Amino acid sequence: MSSAAGHGDVRAGAGGAFAAAVRVRPLGDGTFTADLPGAWTVGGRPHGGFLMALLAKAAVATHSGAGAPLVDPLAVSAQFLRPPGVGPVLLRTDIRKSGRRTTVVAVHLEQSGRSCVEGVVTTGRLPRERAAWTDLPNQSAEPPGNAIDLSTVSSASVFKLSEVCDVRLDPNGAGFLHGHIGDPLRLRLWARPRGEHADPLFALVAGDISMPVTFNLGRLGWSPTVQLTAHLRSRPAPGWLRIQVESKAVHGVWFDSDATVVDSTGRLVCQARQLALSAIG
Repeated sequence: MSSAAGHGDVRAGAGGAFAAAVRVRPLGDGTFTADLPGAWTVGGRPHGGFLMALLAKAAVATHSGAGAPLVDPLAVSAQFLRPPGVGPVLLRTDIRKSGRRTTVVAVHLEQSGRSCVEGVVTTGRLPRERAAWTDLPNQSAEPPGNAIDLSTVSSASVFKLSEVCDVRLDPNGAGFLHGHIGDPLRLRLWARPRGEHADPLFALVAGDISMPVTFNLGRLGWSPTVQLTAHLRSRPAPGWLRIQVESKAVHGVWFDSDATVVDSTGRLVCQARQLALSAIG
């Protein structure tokens, strides 16, 4: 198996490296420009978790630019109004609250004069100490030998993220891989960016990196996210991020999806919940 660093070195020049992909350029009036690269897409559309990371990056840059010390994103909540395309975007920020422990920043992502994603980002300091209590999924720190590398499956041309992220899927419980319907709506994955260590912004990507859990119902069509909220809980350690995704209910075309992201040391780094639409039949 090739090293992650090797893949990252090859693809960084094409916009693959995560740190470069989420770069925002300030215009000096609370607005930023950024480019949505083709590598960070699913089905030709920019990945929702990547857009969340871009909102968070702009919010942190706004707060830091106001003379405040370096901060971290703590919570990101976004409404997805319409999917932007690959290419340049404008991010408008507005500091709604500036406090001692937290700052709240509204961020709107626009393209060609149309609002595509509207979000609110809470920034502050991620805790450094170990958690006093957790209740986390029982999942191995590294993918098992039979885990499926998503860059090798036929859908890799659709799931472009597999070019810039190393993503592995546990085949146990993923009945849709074999046309089986009826497995619980619960999937286990492992992810890491190619060529660099995961940071809190990449944890936002990891919280939305799974294929829809409704695949296990045979609903294999596009499942657009309507609303997504993510809580960042700690800074990831180097290594794999382990991800468990599950749904509590599917009503008609609507379903919820909860992702729990844990780092290689067993620390909770991100919790993400979304409301999404799934195709029926």
